[in-house]
Amino acid sequence: MKSSDKTPIRPEQSDSSTPFPVYLETFQKTLHNLFHTREDIDQLSTRRGLPPYVLRDIMACSPFATFIPDQYGGRGGQLHEGIALVEAASYESLPLALMFGINWALFIQPVTKYAQEQARESVLTDFVQQRKMGGLMITEPEYGSDALHMQSSWTEHDGLCRLQGTKHWAGLTGWADYWLLTARHFSEKKGLGRDIDFFICDANAPGQQIIVEEKYNNLGIYMLPYGRNRIDVVIPKTHQLVPQSTGVKMMLDLLHRSRMQFPAMAIGFVRRILDEATTHCRGRQVGGKSLASYDQVQARLARIQSAVTICSALCLNTSEKAGLENNLATHGVEANAVKTCVTDLMQESSQSLLQLVGAKGYRLDHFAGRATIDNRPFQIFEGSNDILYIQIGEALLKQMKVAKEQNLQRYLCGYALTDRAAERLKNLLSFAIDSSLPQRKLLEIGQVISRIIVMNLVLKLADKGFNKSLIDNCLATLQQEISALLTGYASANLSTLLAVEEESQSWRDCLAEPKLKSV
Repeated sequence: MKSSDKTPIRPEQSDSSTPFPVYLETFQKTLHNLFHTREDIDQLSTRRGLPPYVLRDIMACSPFATFIPDQYGGRGGQLHEGIALVEAASYESLPLALMFGINWALFIQPVTKYAQEQARESVLTDFVQQRKMGGLMITEPEYGSDALHMQSSWTEHDGLCRLQGTKHWAGLTGWADYWLLTARHFSEKKGLGRDIDFFICDANAPGQQIIVEEKYNNLGIYMLPYGRNRIDVVIPKTHQLVPQSTGVKMMLDLLHRSRMQFPAMAIGFVRRILDEATTHCRGRQVGGKSLASYDQVQARLARIQSAVTICSALCLNTSEKAGLENNLATHGVEANAVKTCVTDLMQESSQSLLQLVGAKGYRLDHFAGRATIDNRPFQIFEGSNDILYIQIGEALLKQMKVAKEQNLQRYLCGYALTDRAAERLKNLLSFAIDSSLPQRKLLEIGQVISRIIVMNLVLKLADKGFNKSLIDNCLATLQQEISALLTGYASANLSTLLAVEEESQSWRDCLAEPKLKSV
């Protein structure tokens, strides 16, 4: 960097009339200046939280205005612009991109779509003018993935709703100004209702303060605070979200849209991994030649590059399908496939970078080590990948049963999410599938289907004129992975945990008896 380039770039106030490409370039320069000139991102990432001036300068760019409709002072809420903004953030810092994703998909979008107008105008205007932040609280200590049985409750009296309960692992714990709180209606006669309701809580308003009972020492993503929160707040009925049908379907629409937007956080992150890996391997000399010249290294680099291509296909698909005008409550298979596949790619890519960098990468203040730890929870939150793969498998079997079709290839050739890819894979997929699979096999078939869905989207990306060489490499990588997954699926391994604790057998019991020495 030239000395003239080190002059601090002051973030500008948001101006919705600025063309988005110009705004995005200014935002990228601001992040680069903050994380590479004024601060050292490698050192910064070893400390919890953010220096106040760093968060101030990021928010001074009013990035969340990109997610907000223009009638509330935002830039319009265009989906492709939101994806591009999160991509820019994730290239510099995955935790920062997660902060953006939480505000966007888990607060701003559901408020924009489902809030009553009085609350929507007040809250979204506050985001633009006062640089406020918001989050979502669903998970409870005893009800993580089992959200439908949450114990948080609400009652109503004179137009005021009292919410009580405990929530944890909400990103931005103690930071967010606004929260979407989830609870079930309680009545003396019926107890807790079956449906789930959402309320906008202003944490700075009287009677709406949320008590942080514990701050968690999260393993990664040091930038963002997590913890356990005690909820006992009174919120006006006007700040309850209004579902189009039921609260559960509203929650599914919200979560599926969020999962569809995971590629926005992934693409910049994986592109950064590719840049770091390529630079390191080209510059590193091993055995008298460049590390990049070794075949196994090329294999790893090619898989990372294919991951970037896949993320590109998923971002394009999201920009076309995940708009607020569409209800995604019934799009579980696609949303789950996108989330699981892209988060697996994030972890695989970071593990490859760590392997290529070697020992020095195994440090918290090195990008490779930090990236591996920071992206790991993406395979867990918003639906554990194990559970989501099983759901994909269950949905597929149900659809095949309705269609009275047992042959996997024939069914997938007629399924909109897999039709083109299934035709390419007919030699691998031409077999009958059992309608009653054990859970582990449902997971394995879910993994296969998710990759076939992704291959379909890569083929559609090719139709848009994307680089053919990158597409061909990506398709070859996906086909190899699908083949390997199908081999695992065909294996009839149903091993279980054996109750052998009482026997206390040790490897030492297998030693040959010592021979007596001759006298």
